[in-house]
Amino acid sequence: MEGFEIGIIGGTGGIGRWFADFFRGEGYTVHVSGRTSGMGPDEMARTCGVVIVSVPINATAAVIEEIGPRMPEKSLLMDFTSLKAEPVRDMLRYARSEVLGCHPLFGPDVPSIEGLNIALCPARVDRWAGWPGELFRTRGAHVFETTPERHDAMMSIIQGLNHLDTVVMALALKESGVDRAELKKFSTPVFDTKLAIIEKVCANNPRLYADIIAGNPDISNVIAIYERSLARIKALVEENNPEGLADLIAGSLK
Repeated sequence: MEGFEIGIIGGTGGIGRWFADFFRGEGYTVHVSGRTSGMGPDEMARTCGVVIVSVPINATAAVIEEIGPRMPEKSLLMDFTSLKAEPVRDMLRYARSEVLGCHPLFGPDVPSIEGLNIALCPARVDRWAGWPGELFRTRGAHVFETTPERHDAMMSIIQGLNHLDTVVMALALKESGVDRAELKKFSTPVFDTKLAIIEKVCANNPRLYADIIAGNPDISNVIAIYERSLARIKALVEENNPEGLADLIAGSLK
């Protein structure tokens, strides 16, 4: 595919801004819009062969509902949301254009996509079937196709369980009542790394991580697994059974 322009709604920050720079580096003309800047939806849909929605999860549905009906049939509507089932359903519902869900499995702090994973959820694609997957692959990304439902089930673990564990640790540290300065005095490099992750999740953008956890339709099952796992550990500790705990830990990798 050649000779088209790209519009990114939410392209003024985060992963949207990263991909705006990436596509420009590949020679594309890219238009970005933020809450109060850039092209309006009518102009973007009229100008751009591809429009990508890259806004916070809680704003995605409203943006798709606004831009979708404006997209021409031969254009492509995409999203970069961390969850796929609902955004893809909304794009299919509101747009008559081709539709492709996309989740770059990295943040905006990476120098390139080489060696990184990108999930694609083709929902209604024909003339756009080879783009942008071929482009990402030529730049060294690991690109794979999946369904929105399978994507979200995997993200309930990759993101949901991961961030859930971080939040639980943050709450437990607060509940312990130990002063942060005192913790730093006794800290190890591994603990410092965990504290940095807690700081990123809890201080920088808590709503983002809350939406990733609470918005995933498969998270209830993951929480139940987490609770059962913690209960097994608690029982072994209360039994003063380090041998059993060691076996449990070793068996977790089998």
